[in-house]
Amino acid sequence: MIRINLLPHREERRKAQRKHLAILAGMVSTLAAALFILVHGVIAGYIAIQIDRNEFIKKENARLDKEIDEIKKLKEEIAALLARKQVIERLQSDRAQSVYLLEQLVRQVPDGVFLKTVKQQGVRVNVVGYAQSSSRVSTLMRNIASSPYLEKPDLVEIKSAVINNKRVADFTMNLNLKRQQDDEAAKPGTPAAAAKKG
Repeated sequence: MIRINLLPHREERRKAQRKHLAILAGMVSTLAAALFILVHGVIAGYIAIQIDRNEFIKKENARLDKEIDEIKKLKEEIAALLARKQVIERLQSDRAQSVYLLEQLVRQVPDGVFLKTVKQQGVRVNVVGYAQSSSRVSTLMRNIASSPYLEKPDLVEIKSAVINNKRVADFTMNLNLKRQQDDEAAKPGTPAAAAKKG
């Protein structure tokens, strides 16, 4: 028996091609959507990981900022303590200087010289006294200049005066105390060591 296809052959082929093309388009669009979702998921994962890293870095920066602030506070406290220590050491050495001053004045003042007042301001010392003659004042100045603890004698004024019916040389003098090193001040037998014990 012979079969005759009454439908147009070309029309049938076009429909098959359209159907095939629609299926291919659907598969391509499905594949593109799946690929887009996959890429979007991977990028979103990377973004989430980077956000976590950024948050971690922010937390660590905040922690380090706190530590830096604490270090700055500690440095300020250390500087304040060092300043206090220097003040205490200076006061300690100044206390020893008074001992040096009195001990040296006893040693360096020659016979015939009498001191009325001794005023100390830091390392500067003002001495007021009288002597039997102006040459004894010169001797006092030479003794002070050669002293290991006193220096720079400066005669401010010398004038003639009468005390107990005797003519004397009334004088005013400035001098300086030499700053002593801590190790020298700590040596046994020195006036500073005696002052520290006292």
